[in-house]
Amino acid sequence: MARRLVVIGQGYVGLPLAIRALDVGFHVVGLDTDEWRVKQLGVGESYVDDISSERLVAALGTGRYLPTCDYADAAGFDVCVITVPTPMRDGVPDLSHVEDASRSVARYVRPGCVVILESTTYPGTTEEVVLPLLEEGSGLHVPGDFHLGYSPERIDPGNPRWHLENTPKIVSGLGDASLAVVRDFYAQIVDRPVPVSSVKLAEITKLIENTFRHVNIALINELAVFAEQLDIDIWEAVDVAATKPFGYLPFYPGPGVGGHCLPVDPSYLSWKVKRALGHNFRFVELANDINDHMPDYVVRRVTAGLNERCKPVNGSRVLLLGLSYKKNIGDPRESPALAVAEGLRNLGADLRAVDPHVEPLRLPPGIGLVHLEEDELRAADAVVVLTDHDAFDFQLVQRVSSYIFDTRNRCSGPAVERL
Repeated sequence: MARRLVVIGQGYVGLPLAIRALDVGFHVVGLDTDEWRVKQLGVGESYVDDISSERLVAALGTGRYLPTCDYADAAGFDVCVITVPTPMRDGVPDLSHVEDASRSVARYVRPGCVVILESTTYPGTTEEVVLPLLEEGSGLHVPGDFHLGYSPERIDPGNPRWHLENTPKIVSGLGDASLAVVRDFYAQIVDRPVPVSSVKLAEITKLIENTFRHVNIALINELAVFAEQLDIDIWEAVDVAATKPFGYLPFYPGPGVGGHCLPVDPSYLSWKVKRALGHNFRFVELANDINDHMPDYVVRRVTAGLNERCKPVNGSRVLLLGLSYKKNIGDPRESPALAVAEGLRNLGADLRAVDPHVEPLRLPPGIGLVHLEEDELRAADAVVVLTDHDAFDFQLVQRVSSYIFDTRNRCSGPAVERL
């Protein structure tokens, strides 16, 4: 008999996991509290870029995938994976989704089953938050009755090379028995599980990975600001530095950072260090300050570019190319493009935007979506490249536009200013 898996959270982490588990023979319950999401899944319409609607329809056709809002459908599970959001609220980690999921599924915990947290969080969450809720709600205990582990997600949406199956997966458990069960589960899902010595180690590893990216992006963003003032091409400088075959990794500037990870995960680590040790994590705080202010810098540069062309930003028509936080995906969460849009709108700009990936319902009011057409480009006083989707015809953009501010180094020519 096929084993029964419950995946709580059917977003960009949970849905790919659920579909992959179907491929290796699990019966899968996809739990999500968002009724709209469950309805979309039920009719085979995917909202996750890495899972096509065709693949979702095929999953439903197996009869082994049940999208649901009802925790009663979790009864009898062998494995439960929690992949719910963990945002920051006013500078404090918000674990309410993790807590709600743990309480709700606890009544269905039974001897021999395993619960695994994948949500990014601070070290200690699995033992200090999830474990007590599961034990209280089930009357069972770890070790002895059921198993508990942590395995940080490493999903990179839209990455054509690295996906769930071929990305090494860190796995951990509370005790040797739990570690063995967690490792055995992921060995069926991914090519290479990587067992580690403790749950806390697994929790901090995810934060290290994203803090590394966050700090280095901040470094190159600040360099980009200085390089422009020094009349140095930061893009060429980074590419030339990348010819060094050791001791260097290229990071590129941009309008800021977005998505679920970079604006949030390093702050989890900073918060934990401050709370547990009483120290400030100065690198993270500095990186936050630099990256958070990049949208303001873009607005200032666009304003200056319009002024040089004898046009005030107030009343100027500005066309934004790309609103998602990353190219070739439709996720606008924490996108710096939205902060740029807000800054320009507050200055009176007449905004339009092009993004073939983002659904209009996911955008804030005041941003009208249009198609990338010659008439729109000619009518724009400024075209701002914020997310460089491959679907964009940059040759058309360069040929037609009178002024382009490019934060992604995709355009060239006399009308182009680059970040």
